[in-house]
Amino acid sequence: MEETKEKKSTKKIDTWEYKDRSYYLLGSKTPLTYTVMSKHSRRYPCVYFDKEKGYERELRYATNQKSIFVDEQKGAATLSHIVFAEGHLYVKKEKRNLQEFLAKHPHNGVLFAEFDPVVQAEDQYDYLEMELEAMNIATSMDIDQLEAILRVEIGTSVNKLSSKELKRDGLLFAKKNPKLFLDLSQDENVVLRNFAIRATEASIILLADDQRTIKWASNGRKLMTVPFDENPYSAMAAWFKTDEGLEVYKSIDKKLK
Repeated sequence: MEETKEKKSTKKIDTWEYKDRSYYLLGSKTPLTYTVMSKHSRRYPCVYFDKEKGYERELRYATNQKSIFVDEQKGAATLSHIVFAEGHLYVKKEKRNLQEFLAKHPHNGVLFAEFDPVVQAEDQYDYLEMELEAMNIATSMDIDQLEAILRVEIGTSVNKLSSKELKRDGLLFAKKNPKLFLDLSQDENVVLRNFAIRATEASIILLADDQRTIKWASNGRKLMTVPFDENPYSAMAAWFKTDEGLEVYKSIDKKLK
């Protein structure tokens, strides 16, 4: 009796949830059709690491087989294509082997994913929360910092914008790309880079044609040498934090006002 009980206790419990499932391609592209590999090959490995067995097992989707593992399949295998139409694939609960194959597929979570309304709701909530935070920061941000951030997005055309236009475009940028806006708002070098650009545009400092030397425009005195293969304004932003650079920053600031 004890031996029988022991065999029963070690029997694997089937926890698979029978339900219809939907899948979608990750990324911004949704081609008319996209075929997912359905079997293993040297060029395109399709294997799954089985933790219980301790080794990788070859996968193959065959419509006439119960198992998705080649080592458990018997007889001739009837292969079938797995095609996403316009970025989506719907699989009924009766096609358990296909659902299991997609669950263990090496491209699951890389090229495609199963649609989960709970996860999607959480992602949407997190995005909306981030969007709200970015827009709140944009609303309270001073004009100089907004100008610096928008210069990253729209370039020198930021010089033509009025204060109200800067505030408007700052809010639109925060709503459109909240993550980038938040990253830029926390990057102190963005403001310093913008300061260096403004000083150049106002002809207070001069950037040499070789993009390697920055000097006073008034007398041609050299201020700094730009390190090789580095953006001159990024280099100057870092230089403004040094003792010598800070004094130059204060002098330029007075001339810009």
